[in-house]
Amino acid sequence: MSHTQDKSSALLQGIVIFVYLAVLTALEYFIAVTFNGVSILAIVAVVKAALVIYFYMHIYKLNEDGGADEHSYEYKTVTNRLGLWLFLLSDSFVFAGLLVMRFNLLGLTRPNLSQILGLAVTAVLLISSFFMNRAETAMKHGDRKGFVQNIIITLVLGIGFIAGVLGVEWPRAIAEGVVPSLNTYGAAFFMMTGMHALHVLTGVILLLVVLNNARKGLYDNKDYPIEAAAVYWHFVDLVWIFFYPALYLIGKLPG
Repeated sequence: MSHTQDKSSALLQGIVIFVYLAVLTALEYFIAVTFNGVSILAIVAVVKAALVIYFYMHIYKLNEDGGADEHSYEYKTVTNRLGLWLFLLSDSFVFAGLLVMRFNLLGLTRPNLSQILGLAVTAVLLISSFFMNRAETAMKHGDRKGFVQNIIITLVLGIGFIAGVLGVEWPRAIAEGVVPSLNTYGAAFFMMTGMHALHVLTGVILLLVVLNNARKGLYDNKDYPIEAAAVYWHFVDLVWIFFYPALYLIGKLPG
């Protein structure tokens, strides 16, 4: 599947990628509750990440030529895009370190967490990425109304994800004895979910700024703050693609 240009094809492509991601997420859950194949779960996560990076985050745009004129809009766009990806790459080392910490401390055991709840918050974040992709596609093709509608849905889902993790999962985890001061399970869980939730909150704030500017008519199909906001939002989804199986699916419960 190649990246497309016209609006209808781009929207259809977004739907197809979302279906792939949803099916793979369901497959992860099935594998975890039936035979817990760690290597298969890792492969599925990598495939999901590749789909998000290429089709939602548009990594292929890094190959675009901005031209020789350093004062042109195209040159500045390419340069800013490279800067954003370098920032995300540096930020990814933080999350990679947290993953290393998780497996170093817990090995092939996992915290006593609700797999149903984990699947639910994962679905919410996955759906938010789908609507973020639709919002970006709408603005790219001059549909400001469609952008506003889809970005609002993305914001609601992002806030719902934060509420699900901090307001539902955290109290439940504490009730199950997953507490940082008591065990390594609590330390790993709260550090990983807390850092990720902070990034989701940052994404929510960024989307609110972009939404406010879009409603004022400041953007058109050539303005790329929207692309940057979309790539960042998909990045937090990308991180959760690995955090979800690491916390909820891989390994056996202690004891």
